[in-house]
Amino acid sequence: MDQTKRQPRIKGWRFALLVLCSALVASGLVRALWIDGYFIPSQSMEPAFRQDDRILVSRTAFQTDPVRRGDIVVFDGRGTFAPLDSGRGPLGEAITGAAVWLGLAGSDTMYIKRVIGVPGDLVACCDSAGMVTVNGEPLDEPYLYPGDVPSTQEFEALVPAGRLWVMGDHRSVSADSRSLLGAPGGGMVPVDRVVGRPIRIIWPLDRFAPVPRPAAAGPSTQNGQ
Repeated sequence: MDQTKRQPRIKGWRFALLVLCSALVASGLVRALWIDGYFIPSQSMEPAFRQDDRILVSRTAFQTDPVRRGDIVVFDGRGTFAPLDSGRGPLGEAITGAAVWLGLAGSDTMYIKRVIGVPGDLVACCDSAGMVTVNGEPLDEPYLYPGDVPSTQEFEALVPAGRLWVMGDHRSVSADSRSLLGAPGGGMVPVDRVVGRPIRIIWPLDRFAPVPRPAAAGPSTQNGQ
């Protein structure tokens, strides 16, 4: 009699476990192939994104329409913005990865910036008016954080094939391509490291809103792309 009473309860737990595992697998597939969630860890993209915002990122956004100037991109910074080896070891990586996956922490290898230069562009700062230029033409940047100048650091860089020059909108607090000019790769992000494009802010609820793709910015590139 005891066994017959326990069997339905055991079957119920098995069914619940199966549903939970199926949900986790489905969620993992969606996040790996189509849409993922990310946590904004800093103020570098204000005012578009605030620190602690949660966003949805489309992994397929650039499959039919490649990355262009003005796009905001989420990218894997390992090898450019972050070291390839975090030094945490396998267990530490697993714990950190789980916390990021659950939305409890931000990733220290994923970044969000705005694309200023695409392959073939000559990006420089600053001209006589203090503006960033692309291929010798000043870049209109209405997205800059109020009170920030385009850059207090002078630079000039030719963006090679397969790379992007990226900068934060809150220039005075953003560590971006300017900060890594002397590093391997010169602060340029490989195009194949781009994860996707933010499409919606989902948290906090008072900022719940879609993120439209900006119009293409700047002049034509030197190679006609």
